[in-house]
Amino acid sequence: MAEEFREYGWNDEISNEGSEYVLLPEGDYVFKVAKVERARHSGSEKIPACNMAKVTFAISGAEGDIEITENFYLCNKFEWKLSALFLAIGQKKRGEPLRMNWNNVTGATGQCHVYVDNYKKKDGSDGQSNKIKKFYGYDEQVEITTSPAPSAPQVPSYYQPGVSWTQGAF
Repeated sequence: MAEEFREYGWNDEISNEGSEYVLLPEGDYVFKVAKVERARHSGSEKIPACNMAKVTFAISGAEGDIEITENFYLCNKFEWKLSALFLAIGQKKRGEPLRMNWNNVTGATGQCHVYVDNYKKKDGSDGQSNKIKKFYGYDEQVEITTSPAPSAPQVPSYYQPGVSWTQGAF
């Protein structure tokens, strides 16, 4: 989803006028991790200074494509959220410890529950955005009621459920 950066010259031609803001309805979606950025949280009243991963998720629905960025604080207070992410992408097994490998997160897919967050903008007007409420573990059977991400593998049209294939048999 993210375009590669390109700098323009002062006299270059431009045409992209942007697109309408897409807001997905609340529901369960397939996600793909588009990007992971390593950062540092400087500390706040509720969260101590610690390492932080900014993870961008690409999600598609019938309304269009969106990106949601979530912060993952690398501290014991948020270990549950780190575990939820790694369970969702199938890198962590339930009940077993995991050494986090952030190099294998980009490109990983999983399932999540997205909701519509209502908030006040800095100018006082009302705003809405999508946020992730829950990550589903790889071992949870969730029926996706919305359109899958375009990067999800598509079943070929000749596939027939219940028909098995044996190599060498015609």
